[in-house]
Amino acid sequence: MSKHNANKVQSGYNKPSWLQRHIPASMTKRWDRWLTRRLPPQKHITLSHRSIFILPSGFGLFWMGLIVLLYLFGTNYQNNLVIGLSLLLASVFHTCIIYSYKNLAGLSFNAVNPPIAYAGDDSPFPIMLTGHSRNKHSDTSHQQICLQFSHQRHVRLKHMEQQSVAAVPFEHPKRGHLNPGRIKVSSNFPLGLCRAWSYVDLDIHHMIFAKPEASDIVLSSQVSDSDSQYEHGKLRPGVDDYKGLRAYVPGESLKQVAWKQWAQDKGMLSKEFAEPEGLPVWLSLAQTSGKDLEQQLSRLAWQVDKLSQTQQIFGLLLGNTVINQHTGEAHRIACQTAIATYQAYGSINPDFTPSSANLDAEAT
Repeated sequence: MSKHNANKVQSGYNKPSWLQRHIPASMTKRWDRWLTRRLPPQKHITLSHRSIFILPSGFGLFWMGLIVLLYLFGTNYQNNLVIGLSLLLASVFHTCIIYSYKNLAGLSFNAVNPPIAYAGDDSPFPIMLTGHSRNKHSDTSHQQICLQFSHQRHVRLKHMEQQSVAAVPFEHPKRGHLNPGRIKVSSNFPLGLCRAWSYVDLDIHHMIFAKPEASDIVLSSQVSDSDSQYEHGKLRPGVDDYKGLRAYVPGESLKQVAWKQWAQDKGMLSKEFAEPEGLPVWLSLAQTSGKDLEQQLSRLAWQVDKLSQTQQIFGLLLGNTVINQHTGEAHRIACQTAIATYQAYGSINPDFTPSSANLDAEAT
């Protein structure tokens, strides 16, 4: 396994060029449909001649003009030295085309599970890049690789090892399901005369949670508080529900020892059980204050995290959605997912047209 060279990554922002802003929307849609057919979404993608595009850069166009100018001067004045110089510059340009292709060819991409993201915060999407490197000729490996979602900041890998991880940023996502779209992979290596690029769609779908906002916790129950002397929603030691494992204390009953874990050489552990203390409580969107729906959901998300930290049993009432009382990390994620998707549409990166399969999946 090779090393990850995260310290060689740089970030920057690329605004749409003047040409991109003046391209008609109909032409952009046709281009997107053609890309979807030629480069369909896949979990694992390796770049080849079918998916790599190469065109001269601005400097490359100037280089080509200089070649033509020198050749005309050389033929007009019958100067073989100037003609030879123009042919030399043309061969350099041709060599750059080959090396631009080799710099991207064979590069493989895999999406890594991104961290938990919240609305409004920058969300990095880790991408695993696998290429070929030669120990004796390190200069022939992939270099100066830029990765960027449409109209987002880019990340640059100066030099790649056999495997590298690049965190491609996505700024200010909205809550709900997020499809960041295609990743534009580009490079001006080696001399900046040519620009080689490709579009990689790793079929990434991520859940963006509502950004928590601190507030007062308002709990409700189906019966009055006077019906129980216990604090609502707490856990106390009992024998009803399995809670987890803890270190064995000498003198405890051997019936509570986790013999399976002991047989796996994990040491002496005791099974821990718990039972609810008092009446279960509910969090409700209707009882959460806020100036608008987004603030209400943000405060509700904070309450879910706060109650989960204290291992308090609670349920969630969110419109027609009801999540039964429970506790634990899985319950917290279920509640946060319900809050994030409440009256939210699937968010797609601008200027990205997903395939019909993705649209059908979102509709269901």
